Amino acid sequence: MTTENLKNRFAAVLPAGGLGKRMGGTLPKQLMQLNGKPVYRYSLETFLKMDEIAEVVMAVPAEWKDHFEKDFSHPKLKIVVGGAERWQSVENGVNALTGDAEYVLVHDVARPFVSEEIIRDVCKTLVEKGSCLVAKPAIDTIKIVQNGIVENTIDRNTVWMAQTPQAARIDLLKSLYARISAQPLGFTPTDEASILEHFGVPVYIVKGNSTNDKLTTPEDFEIFLRRV
Repeated sequence: MTTENLKNRFAAVLPAGGLGKRMGGTLPKQLMQLNGKPVYRYSLETFLKMDEIAEVVMAVPAEWKDHFEKDFSHPKLKIVVGGAERWQSVENGVNALTGDAEYVLVHDVARPFVSEEIIRDVCKTLVEKGSCLVAKPAIDTIKIVQNGIVENTIDRNTVWMAQTPQAARIDLLKSLYARISAQPLGFTPTDEASILEHFGVPVYIVKGNSTNDKLTTPEDFEIFLRRV
């Protein structure tokens, strides 16, 4: 499948609504400077420059919306207020899409170094197979622990560490959000894949890598500085 066949068929929703409390400090982590540029700009600019991406919606904290709007603008970009939970921020973003794209990729701005190659792999998998997420295989032995005691060991060959983008058809996600509105879930989804899984939608894997890891702690920040 050529890049031309993928052109303008996709939208992106970038949840940036968290306050990043584990990072400490007074700024949300997505606004912290990473080698002279706010963290959120790295992945945002990657999506905006790709021909495959027709539209980008970023969901941000209500109290920081004016800041984001003054800090950066682009013809493809719309900024909306996020929700109380991450999945609700994504829902707000998906519902704000107004273009003709068929599919949406959801990506955390706290993963600043997502590559164009991974994004294109997600786009191709979406068209050829269906809903998907980026993940990387576990390399450590995985233990199940209760009350500080190991209960059992999981075969790490079956364990993948979820990343983003996570992606689906726009109309599918909207229909699932409508079902959740009518009958709320009994759990808080931590990502789009968990919603799709809950409703029995197959989710395919696109292989990721450590470059696409998430910025979460001050220690991560030091590591990421060396990557810029």
